[in-house]
Amino acid sequence: MKSSQKTIVQAVAAVILPLALGACASWQPATLQLGETEQQVISQLGQPTSRIPDENGEILEYNRNPWGQATHLAKFGPDRKLRSYEQVLTTQHFAKLTLGSATKMDVLRTVGHPSETSYLPRQQLEVWSYPYRESGAWNSIMHVHFNQDGIVTLMQNTQDLRFERDGLFGFFGS
Repeated sequence: MKSSQKTIVQAVAAVILPLALGACASWQPATLQLGETEQQVISQLGQPTSRIPDENGEILEYNRNPWGQATHLAKFGPDRKLRSYEQVLTTQHFAKLTLGSATKMDVLRTVGHPSETSYLPRQQLEVWSYPYRESGAWNSIMHVHFNQDGIVTLMQNTQDLRFERDGLFGFFGS
């Protein structure tokens, strides 16, 4: 490599490396305290990916999908103070969704927005898909199926083949 090319590569690396490290730092869990204001939360986490209305306040969503396998919800009460902040793409949160009665809004308030949506015309079902780490160990996707009335009728957990060595995109090995 010529000296001028080496200098250019070093200069580019000097710019990109701090940006990459800064991006990694922003993905670290926040140290939020219950009772903080919405502005305090946003100053630590940045702007949310979405705002979800809640009967008792508002929910700020920080969605890291499709590849991050995490969604954090910051829930605020009517006083605009933080009530809870947690990573919600877990088996325990999916279990809170009741087949036959949970609505799309219930799903949004429980696990946030999906990373992908699809439609199964023969069954007339809308499907919301959530990549996540099941039990913190397995790359999985939870598929939440809604009937025409927007009610959850089926939930299917499948292996996320994107992360398998011989999966759909063979270059995403473990």
